[in-house]
Amino acid sequence: MTEVLVVKEGWLHKRGEYIKTWRPRYFLLKSDGSFIGYKERPESPEQALPPLNNFSVAECQLMKTERPRPNTFVIRCLQWTTVIERTFHVDTPEEREEWMRAIQTVANSLKNQEPEVDPMGYKCGARDGPGAEEMEVAIGKSRSKATMNDFDYLKLLGKGTFGKVILVREKASGRYYAMKILRKEVIIAKDEVAHTVTESRVLQNSRHPFLTALQYAFQTHDRLCFLFFRLSRERVFTEERARFYGAEIVSALEYLHSRDVVYRDIKV
Repeated sequence: MTEVLVVKEGWLHKRGEYIKTWRPRYFLLKSDGSFIGYKERPESPEQALPPLNNFSVAECQLMKTERPRPNTFVIRCLQWTTVIERTFHVDTPEEREEWMRAIQTVANSLKNQEPEVDPMGYKCGARDGPGAEEMEVAIGKSRSKATMNDFDYLKLLGKGTFGKVILVREKASGRYYAMKILRKEVIIAKDEVAHTVTESRVLQNSRHPFLTALQYAFQTHDRLCFLFFRLSRERVFTEERARFYGAEIVSALEYLHSRDVVYRDIKV
Protein backbone atom coordinates (compact mmCIF):
# COMPACT_ATOMS: atom_id res chain seq x y z
CA MET A 1 0.00 0.00 0.00
CA THR A 2 1.37 3.42 -0.97
CA GLU A 3 2.16 5.64 2.00
CA VAL A 4 0.04 8.80 2.13
CA LEU A 5 2.26 11.86 2.58
CA VAL A 6 1.55 15.50 3.36
CA VAL A 7 2.52 17.37 0.19
CA LYS A 8 1.87 20.87 1.49
CA GLU A 9 0.37 22.45 4.58
CA GLY A 10 -0.31 25.93 5.87
CA TRP A 11 -2.84 28.63 6.64
CA LEU A 12 -5.42 29.68 4.06
CA HIS A 13 -8.38 32.03 4.25
CA LYS A 14 -11.45 30.08 3.14
CA ARG A 15 -14.69 31.67 2.07
CA GLY A 16 -17.88 30.16 3.49
CA GLU A 17 -20.22 28.40 1.07
CA TYR A 18 -23.42 29.92 2.49
CA ILE A 19 -22.37 32.79 4.75
CA LYS A 20 -19.80 34.49 2.55
CA THR A 21 -17.30 35.34 5.27
CA TRP A 22 -13.60 34.54 5.26
CA ARG A 23 -12.18 32.31 7.97
CA PRO A 24 -8.61 31.17 8.60
CA ARG A 25 -8.14 27.41 8.24
CA TYR A 26 -5.05 25.26 8.49
CA PHE A 27 -5.04 22.96 5.45
CA LEU A 28 -3.20 19.72 4.75
CA LEU A 29 -2.84 18.62 1.13
CA LYS A 30 -2.07 14.89 0.98
CA SER A 31 -0.69 12.72 -1.78
CA ASP A 32 -3.96 10.73 -2.02
CA GLY A 33 -5.81 13.92 -3.00
CA SER A 34 -7.26 14.69 0.42
CA PHE A 35 -7.50 18.40 1.17
CA ILE A 36 -8.32 18.75 4.86
CA GLY A 37 -8.94 21.95 6.82
CA TYR A 38 -8.72 22.51 10.58
CA LYS A 39 -9.61 25.45 12.80
CA GLU A 40 -6.26 25.10 14.57
CA ARG A 41 -2.99 23.63 13.40
CA PRO A 42 -2.93 19.96 14.51
CA GLU A 43 0.03 19.10 16.71
CA SER A 44 0.14 15.59 15.26
CA PRO A 45 -2.15 13.30 13.23
CA GLU A 46 -3.00 11.36 16.40
CA GLN A 47 -4.05 14.49 18.30
CA ALA A 48 -5.91 16.22 15.48
CA LEU A 49 -9.55 17.14 16.05
CA PRO A 50 -12.11 16.18 13.39
CA PRO A 51 -11.54 18.42 10.35
CA LEU A 52 -13.94 21.20 9.44
CA ASN A 53 -13.30 20.69 5.72
CA ASN A 54 -12.54 17.45 3.93
CA PHE A 55 -12.71 16.93 0.18
CA SER A 56 -10.61 15.62 -2.70
CA VAL A 57 -8.67 17.53 -5.37
CA ALA A 58 -8.75 14.57 -7.77
CA GLU A 59 -9.99 15.61 -11.23
CA CYS A 60 -10.30 19.22 -10.02
CA GLN A 61 -10.14 22.45 -11.97
CA LEU A 62 -8.16 25.42 -10.62
CA MET A 63 -8.91 29.08 -11.29
CA LYS A 64 -7.18 32.24 -10.11
CA THR A 65 -8.91 35.57 -9.62
CA GLU A 66 -8.41 38.92 -7.91
CA ARG A 67 -12.02 39.08 -6.76
CA PRO A 68 -13.54 39.27 -4.22
CA ARG A 69 -10.03 39.63 -2.74
CA PRO A 70 -6.54 39.79 -4.22
CA ASN A 71 -4.60 36.53 -4.54
CA THR A 72 -7.73 34.37 -4.60
CA PHE A 73 -7.96 30.90 -6.12
CA VAL A 74 -10.91 28.57 -6.64
CA ILE A 75 -10.97 24.76 -6.62
CA ARG A 76 -13.82 23.30 -8.70
CA CYS A 77 -14.55 19.59 -8.47
CA LEU A 78 -17.34 17.04 -8.56
CA GLN A 79 -18.55 15.50 -5.30
CA TRP A 80 -20.98 12.71 -6.19
CA THR A 81 -23.26 14.44 -8.76
CA THR A 82 -22.77 18.02 -7.60
CA VAL A 83 -20.15 20.50 -8.76
CA ILE A 84 -18.68 22.26 -5.76
CA GLU A 85 -16.42 25.29 -5.66
CA ARG A 86 -14.20 26.20 -2.73
CA THR A 87 -12.69 29.68 -2.64
CA PHE A 88 -9.44 30.59 -0.88
CA HIS A 89 -7.14 33.56 -0.67
CA VAL A 90 -3.59 34.09 0.57
CA ASP A 91 -1.39 37.11 1.22
CA THR A 92 0.89 37.08 -1.82
CA PRO A 93 0.83 35.96 -5.47
CA GLU A 94 3.79 33.69 -4.71
CA GLU A 95 1.83 31.82 -2.03
CA ARG A 96 -1.06 31.37 -4.40
CA GLU A 97 1.21 29.95 -7.10
CA GLU A 98 2.77 27.53 -4.61
CA TRP A 99 -0.62 26.21 -3.50
CA MET A 100 -2.02 25.93 -7.02
CA ARG A 101 1.11 24.20 -8.27
CA ALA A 102 1.02 21.69 -5.39
CA ILE A 103 -2.68 20.95 -5.89
CA GLN A 104 -2.26 20.49 -9.64
CA THR A 105 0.73 18.22 -9.09
CA VAL A 106 -1.29 15.95 -6.78
CA ALA A 107 -4.25 15.90 -9.19
CA ASN A 108 -1.96 15.00 -12.09
CA SER A 109 -0.25 12.25 -10.12
CA LEU A 110 -3.62 10.66 -9.29
CA LYS A 111 -4.63 10.78 -12.94
CA ASN A 112 -1.35 9.14 -13.96
CA GLN A 113 -1.31 6.49 -11.23
CA GLU A 114 -0.38 3.01 -12.37
CA PRO A 115 -3.81 1.34 -12.45
CA GLU A 116 -4.86 -2.25 -12.09
CA VAL A 117 -6.47 -3.14 -15.43
CA ASP A 118 -9.32 -5.64 -15.47
CA PRO A 119 -10.15 -7.90 -18.47
CA MET A 120 -12.64 -5.34 -19.81
CA GLY A 121 -9.90 -2.76 -20.15
CA TYR A 122 -11.47 -0.72 -17.37
CA LYS A 123 -9.32 0.76 -14.65
CA CYS A 124 -9.83 -0.17 -11.04
CA GLY A 125 -7.38 2.07 -9.26
CA ALA A 126 -5.87 1.55 -5.86
CA ARG A 127 -8.00 4.37 -4.46
CA ASP A 128 -11.20 2.42 -4.96
CA GLY A 129 -11.11 1.19 -1.38
CA PRO A 130 -13.54 2.57 1.22
CA GLY A 131 -12.93 6.26 1.80
CA ALA A 132 -14.50 9.68 2.29
CA GLU A 133 -15.08 10.05 -1.44
CA GLU A 134 -17.38 7.03 -1.76
CA MET A 135 -21.12 7.38 -1.52
CA GLU A 136 -23.23 5.48 0.94
CA VAL A 137 -24.99 2.67 -0.90
CA ALA A 138 -28.31 4.20 -1.85
CA ILE A 139 -30.80 1.39 -2.36
CA GLY A 140 -31.47 -2.12 -1.16
CA LYS A 141 -28.17 -2.96 0.54
CA SER A 142 -27.42 -3.79 4.15
CA ARG A 143 -23.75 -2.90 3.87
CA SER A 144 -22.81 0.78 3.82
CA LYS A 145 -20.02 0.92 1.23
CA ALA A 146 -19.32 -0.45 -2.22
CA THR A 147 -16.20 -0.29 -4.36
CA MET A 148 -15.22 -1.30 -7.88
CA ASN A 149 -13.16 -4.15 -6.44
CA ASP A 150 -16.38 -5.82 -5.23
CA PHE A 151 -17.15 -6.99 -8.79
CA ASP A 152 -15.83 -9.21 -11.56
CA TYR A 153 -15.94 -7.44 -14.94
CA LEU A 154 -17.23 -9.86 -17.58
CA LYS A 155 -18.34 -8.16 -20.77
CA LEU A 156 -18.61 -4.72 -22.34
CA LEU A 157 -22.30 -4.11 -23.08
CA GLY A 158 -22.10 -0.61 -24.48
CA LYS A 159 -19.98 2.50 -24.75
CA GLY A 160 -20.96 6.16 -24.98
CA THR A 161 -19.68 9.71 -24.63
CA PHE A 162 -19.60 9.72 -20.84
CA GLY A 163 -18.56 6.17 -20.04
CA LYS A 164 -19.35 2.47 -20.42
CA VAL A 165 -21.90 -0.15 -19.46
CA ILE A 166 -20.32 -3.43 -18.35
CA LEU A 167 -21.79 -6.77 -17.35
CA VAL A 168 -20.46 -7.47 -13.85
CA ARG A 169 -20.82 -10.18 -11.23
CA GLU A 170 -20.95 -9.15 -7.58
CA LYS A 171 -18.34 -11.27 -5.80
CA ALA A 172 -20.20 -11.56 -2.50
CA SER A 173 -23.61 -12.59 -3.86
CA GLY A 174 -22.84 -13.96 -7.34
CA ARG A 175 -25.56 -11.71 -8.79
CA TYR A 176 -25.18 -10.25 -12.27
CA TYR A 177 -25.65 -6.54 -12.88
CA ALA A 178 -25.26 -4.01 -15.65
CA MET A 179 -22.87 -1.38 -14.28
CA LYS A 180 -23.01 2.06 -15.86
CA ILE A 181 -19.71 3.86 -15.21
CA LEU A 182 -19.42 7.60 -15.85
CA ARG A 183 -16.25 9.69 -15.68
CA LYS A 184 -16.63 12.79 -13.50
CA GLU A 185 -14.23 14.92 -15.53
CA VAL A 186 -16.21 14.30 -18.74
CA ILE A 187 -19.50 15.16 -17.02
CA ILE A 188 -18.03 18.46 -15.81
CA ALA A 189 -16.32 19.28 -19.10
CA LYS A 190 -19.52 18.72 -21.10
CA ASP A 191 -21.69 20.56 -18.55
CA GLU A 192 -23.88 17.51 -17.98
CA VAL A 193 -24.02 17.64 -14.17
CA ALA A 194 -27.67 18.72 -14.05
CA HIS A 195 -28.71 15.90 -16.42
CA THR A 196 -26.77 13.35 -14.37
CA VAL A 197 -28.39 14.55 -11.13
CA THR A 198 -31.85 14.34 -12.72
CA GLU A 199 -31.22 10.84 -14.07
CA SER A 200 -30.03 9.63 -10.67
CA ARG A 201 -33.08 11.07 -8.87
CA VAL A 202 -35.55 9.63 -11.37
CA LEU A 203 -33.95 6.19 -11.23
CA GLN A 204 -33.89 6.12 -7.43
CA ASN A 205 -37.47 7.34 -6.99
CA SER A 206 -39.24 5.44 -9.78
CA ARG A 207 -41.11 2.24 -8.93
CA HIS A 208 -42.75 0.57 -11.92
CA PRO A 209 -42.68 -3.04 -13.16
CA PHE A 210 -41.70 -1.98 -16.69
CA LEU A 211 -38.87 0.40 -15.74
CA THR A 212 -35.35 -0.78 -15.00
CA ALA A 213 -34.72 0.05 -11.35
CA LEU A 214 -31.47 1.41 -9.98
CA GLN A 215 -30.31 -1.17 -7.45
CA TYR A 216 -27.66 1.03 -5.85
CA ALA A 217 -24.91 3.47 -6.69
CA PHE A 218 -21.46 4.43 -5.45
CA GLN A 219 -18.55 6.59 -6.47
CA THR A 220 -14.76 6.57 -6.59
CA HIS A 221 -12.52 9.62 -6.73
CA ASP A 222 -13.05 9.98 -10.49
CA ARG A 223 -16.09 7.86 -11.45
CA LEU A 224 -19.80 7.47 -10.76
CA CYS A 225 -21.17 3.91 -10.83
CA PHE A 226 -24.83 2.91 -11.21
CA LEU A 227 -25.95 -0.72 -10.93
CA PHE A 228 -29.03 -2.18 -12.61
CA PHE A 229 -30.38 -5.69 -12.87
CA ARG A 230 -29.09 -7.36 -15.99
CA LEU A 231 -31.63 -7.78 -18.78
CA SER A 232 -31.34 -10.87 -20.99
CA ARG A 233 -30.94 -10.02 -24.66
CA GLU A 234 -32.55 -11.58 -27.71
CA ARG A 235 -32.04 -10.41 -31.27
CA VAL A 236 -35.48 -10.84 -32.92
CA PHE A 237 -38.95 -10.79 -31.30
CA THR A 238 -42.13 -12.27 -32.70
CA GLU A 239 -44.84 -9.77 -33.61
CA GLU A 240 -46.93 -10.84 -30.64
CA ARG A 241 -44.03 -10.40 -28.24
CA ALA A 242 -43.08 -7.03 -29.78
CA ARG A 243 -46.69 -5.88 -29.31
CA PHE A 244 -46.55 -6.93 -25.66
CA TYR A 245 -43.28 -5.07 -25.06
CA GLY A 246 -44.67 -2.01 -26.85
CA ALA A 247 -47.58 -1.96 -24.42
CA GLU A 248 -45.15 -2.19 -21.50
CA ILE A 249 -43.18 0.78 -22.87
CA VAL A 250 -46.35 2.88 -23.21
CA SER A 251 -47.33 1.97 -19.64
CA ALA A 252 -43.87 2.94 -18.35
CA LEU A 253 -43.93 6.28 -20.22
CA GLU A 254 -47.41 7.00 -18.87
CA TYR A 255 -46.08 6.41 -15.35
CA LEU A 256 -43.15 8.79 -15.91
CA HIS A 257 -45.44 11.47 -17.33
CA SER A 258 -47.69 11.15 -14.27
CA ARG A 259 -44.62 12.04 -12.18
CA ASP A 260 -43.76 15.03 -14.42
CA VAL A 261 -40.78 13.23 -15.96
CA VAL A 262 -40.21 13.63 -19.70
CA TYR A 263 -38.04 10.94 -21.31
CA ARG A 264 -36.42 12.29 -24.48
CA ASP A 265 -34.09 9.49 -25.57
CA ILE A 266 -36.31 6.50 -26.21
CA LYS A 267 -34.93 3.90 -28.61
CA VAL A 268 -37.19 1.18 -29.96
